[in-house]
Amino acid sequence: MSQSHQQASLPGCPSCEEPLESGDRFCGACGYDLSAVPAPPGDRPTVAITVPAQGVAAPVAAGQVEWPRASETDSSDLPAPTHRPADLPGVDSGGKPLPTADRAAVRFDEPDSPEGTAPGGPDSSSGDFELAAPDPRTAEHATAGGSAVGSKVCVACRSGHVDTDGYCENCGHAQPRERDHMEQELGSVAAVSDRGLRHHRNEDSFAVSSTALPDGSPAVVAIVCDGVSSASRPDEASAAAASAANESLLESLPRGTHPQQALHEAILAASEAVNSLAQEPGQALEHDQHRHQNAPACTLVGAIMAGGLLVVGWVGDSRVYWVPEDRSQPPARLTEDDSWAAQMVAAGLMNEAEAYADERAHAITGWLGADAYELEPHTASFKPDRPGLVVVCTDGLWNYAEAAAEMAAAVPPEAFERPLHGAQVLVGHALDGGGHDNVTVALLPFAVAARGAGSA
Repeated sequence: MSQSHQQASLPGCPSCEEPLESGDRFCGACGYDLSAVPAPPGDRPTVAITVPAQGVAAPVAAGQVEWPRASETDSSDLPAPTHRPADLPGVDSGGKPLPTADRAAVRFDEPDSPEGTAPGGPDSSSGDFELAAPDPRTAEHATAGGSAVGSKVCVACRSGHVDTDGYCENCGHAQPRERDHMEQELGSVAAVSDRGLRHHRNEDSFAVSSTALPDGSPAVVAIVCDGVSSASRPDEASAAAASAANESLLESLPRGTHPQQALHEAILAASEAVNSLAQEPGQALEHDQHRHQNAPACTLVGAIMAGGLLVVGWVGDSRVYWVPEDRSQPPARLTEDDSWAAQMVAAGLMNEAEAYADERAHAITGWLGADAYELEPHTASFKPDRPGLVVVCTDGLWNYAEAAAEMAAAVPPEAFERPLHGAQVLVGHALDGGGHDNVTVALLPFAVAARGAGSA
């Protein structure tokens, strides 16, 4: 304990806060160049705190399109009715609310919190992504002198080669990890995830896929997960949740399960996958004896396009936005956060601007993990009557485009035809804004074949 306090008093790396020694040019934990790094602004990542469950207020309607409110209540075994945009607010999967309970756990998703992960801890990527795009911060090419094709060149000195442990043989600089920047495009869905500019690893994860319904029509899936940094192995939690939810959907949708029920079951499967990590021995304590160990945890948000329906589901504060292809039409947010700020707004104690300006705004009241008091998946089904773009993202993006109109303004006009490019631009928007958190976004263009969109 005393050793930990002594180390904490030394200067820390501006990127990961790892204690430094006099004369260090690079951080030994994350590889940051210490010669020219600006002082980081205050970080406000996702947190979780004890808040009684309340009803969530509906998003403010704009223009002529009124999207049904995504219900705050839990789902059950029956699919919900299908709604058109002008219908009354919809219900969740079961059509009626389930009892809610006060949370008994407190979670602060900050690296420097009492329960936070230790700066500079090891990355534990589980490799769930099918396609890994080269990180712009790395370089892979053959150099003069006959080095092997594909060998990595150090991002710091640009001359030394990287050994199998990920360090430069010349200057010792730690290299960016594969999961620091990931991209995938699959037909009409694309996703991008980036470590950001302040975190020492990427604790977000995603899965995108497509399958066919029993009638042969396509179903497109996007799952985005955000690891809770105060938990042990948050990167493993988000990867396990994204993979399990995606696999569940690929198994249930072709069997004819209603998409909303399928997404509800997928969230339960993701929860089980994260819970199982709590029984597995982790590697965190092997590398950092002073790191507090608790249950791995993450948030999850997903979207399915199938049979003319748009189905969304979530636990936590990651979000889904709707951006019409016709930008003269109003955008909308389709999810409500499991967060302290949302609770305050719903209770009428603060307006939205006041709540999200509070330092407690990012306290989450719902997450996946063995220490979650009660799992309450939220799902909602919509039937768009016009083409648009579905934006599925973590708070690493929406912190820089919180309102639906702000998100729509950040989406490039060509994103409907080029979703991967659109996702890249949105990640860039977050990085340009400061990149204080990991950033993950998936884009799903929603096409309506004919006016009014026929029923499923």
